[in-house]
Amino acid sequence: MITVLVVDDDPRIQSALKSLLELEGYRPLAALSGEDAVETAAREEIDLVLLDVLLPKMDGLATLAALKRHDPALPVIMISAQGTIETAVRAVREGARDFLEKPLGADRLLIAIENALESSRLAAENRSLRERLRAPAGLLGESASMRSVREAIAKVAPTHSRVLLTGESGTGKELAARAVHAGSPRARGPFVTLNCAAVPSELIESDLFGHERGAFSGAVKTRRGKFELAEKGTLFLDEIGDMPHPMQAKLLRALETGEVERVGGSGPVRVDVRVIAATNRDLAADVESGRFRLDLFHRLNVFPIALPPVREHTEDLPLLAEHLVAVLAREHGRPAPKLAADAIAALRVHPWPGNVREMKNVLERLLILHSDDEITGPMVRAALPPPAVRSEAALPVPEGQTLRAAMDEAERRLLLATLRAEGWNVTHTAERLGMERSHLYKKMKEYGIERES
Repeated sequence: MITVLVVDDDPRIQSALKSLLELEGYRPLAALSGEDAVETAAREEIDLVLLDVLLPKMDGLATLAALKRHDPALPVIMISAQGTIETAVRAVREGARDFLEKPLGADRLLIAIENALESSRLAAENRSLRERLRAPAGLLGESASMRSVREAIAKVAPTHSRVLLTGESGTGKELAARAVHAGSPRARGPFVTLNCAAVPSELIESDLFGHERGAFSGAVKTRRGKFELAEKGTLFLDEIGDMPHPMQAKLLRALETGEVERVGGSGPVRVDVRVIAATNRDLAADVESGRFRLDLFHRLNVFPIALPPVREHTEDLPLLAEHLVAVLAREHGRPAPKLAADAIAALRVHPWPGNVREMKNVLERLLILHSDDEITGPMVRAALPPPAVRSEAALPVPEGQTLRAAMDEAERRLLLATLRAEGWNVTHTAERLGMERSHLYKKMKEYGIERES
């Protein structure tokens, strides 16, 4: 629900505005002074402010400046019974979205609120778009597997179905989720992400469902959770396989009822959110072992899409590498160098355990190290992990061993070999393998890898 803070020292105007806002489905809060408004914004999640110019002590323009220091993106509509052009111009210069004169007509006010919220949403979407342009190019390619992925996205995007994205780390699962969102009727709504592996187990409920002020130590203000922030949009739950078991039951209930309850809250909050989940784990195996709930798996696995690792569609590698070089060169403010034929050949030989993310890191390293107009094979080979690391990670598959066990053992050996090659520097190892540090730590724990003396 959208929260609107009404700041006016006239109780009658406050009451009238609150009644109008409630009728229109907004959640109104009230403040009688500028000081009270700033304090309320510090403890509550506010979507928009209606701010009177004439206030006791701290006037409306000073309050506007204080609110903008707290949250520069917060939309504020100024209102005044004695508005002048000079005041209106100054207010807009200092960040107000609109300036309305009293008495306020209901239609004019509601249109101004709608426009301010839409403008704020578009600004947030533009920021998100800039981030997406820097995302890995995981959906590029003309191989059968990549065409299949894009076709699946095109089919499911216009629906309201939940999607489960699977694939190794770095294959572009978040990019696929964003593509589903962009092609859906919710594209104008927010795209909100939560990495279930990156949030401590004791905080994930608050992150998902929000909390009330004072619900626990450190809860100094009311916060909306990811579900509420994703209202009318998409919630992307990355690394869903790492969600703690107790939270799986609460997530299941939210999916079944369409309602969430903030930590410390007094009742449920209705939400309209599409959920897309992703994992690099074998969730079916986790269900069998009891690590993941079967009922939640069925709720999430309505439309599965598997993202292939780079080594399974190497025919796309030249296109992918050239695209990444062009994007990285633009970010570094230089012309894009050409990839020589022997450079492409060297890239093809590497197994890319970190997939597109690892390739992006290697190519960026090459752009930093070399200012040449062409990237050559020797340059690529020098930037890749040494052969000793790759050969040590190789694993013959014993007779009778399952593919999953063989892959796990190969991954364990690769991690161990790279850690040794990097002198047990976790940051450098994660960069070399194209992994997040948190994911590397998780894998080390999973495989029982401890630092050698």
